[in-house]
Amino acid sequence: MSSSRSDGSPAVELEFAFHEPSYPFVRASEVASCRLELEEMIPRGGAYAEFFSVHGTDLAVVEALAESHPAVTVTVIERYDDGGLLEFLVEGGCPAVRLAELGALPRSVVGERGEGRIVAELPASYDAGEVIAAFQSEYGGELVAKRERESFTPLFSNRELDRELERRLTDRQHEVLETAFEAGYYDWPRRTSGAELADRLGISQPTLSEHLTAAERELLGLVFDR
Repeated sequence: MSSSRSDGSPAVELEFAFHEPSYPFVRASEVASCRLELEEMIPRGGAYAEFFSVHGTDLAVVEALAESHPAVTVTVIERYDDGGLLEFLVEGGCPAVRLAELGALPRSVVGERGEGRIVAELPASYDAGEVIAAFQSEYGGELVAKRERESFTPLFSNRELDRELERRLTDRQHEVLETAFEAGYYDWPRRTSGAELADRLGISQPTLSEHLTAAERELLGLVFDR
């Protein structure tokens, strides 16, 4: 997970450490004495597909450990001599996604020998204390570093973002996503229900869900596939 160039605005870098075995990438890295690194994450049918590269162990060991977690389904994408690429389909919450929702963009998610680390970057305009408190109240973790940065590294400039959205989204997906946002579908509590939004767009609820899921997957790809 890499980043784009800086925009010159100040930022705060937050680094969290996790030792709880309830997180599959932490437990697997401890038991198998290996390194797992998040490469990409996309929403899928109410869950999240997390793609982890694995280094330093037989992939079957990590696969078996992750499969033992009740909320995780594992798929092998690639195998190497000392690791490979796994997809974890995770039901429920995800710390990296929650940080992004709070405004802190994850730059690195790594599990190594029993310790998980997430490094995220927060624009200085946000209240770092509030973000940290909100995140830790849900996911725990120890704040091991809080660094002041001279500049925030956005994923894209406005022009680049427009170009990427045009490339990734169909016109209909863009329309549905924009309408959902403006109608308060993503507010909490929601100002518009799924049924109301579907009626407003003149489509069925299953079709609405299909368009939203596809668009959300592409947007998360902009965040994590960098």
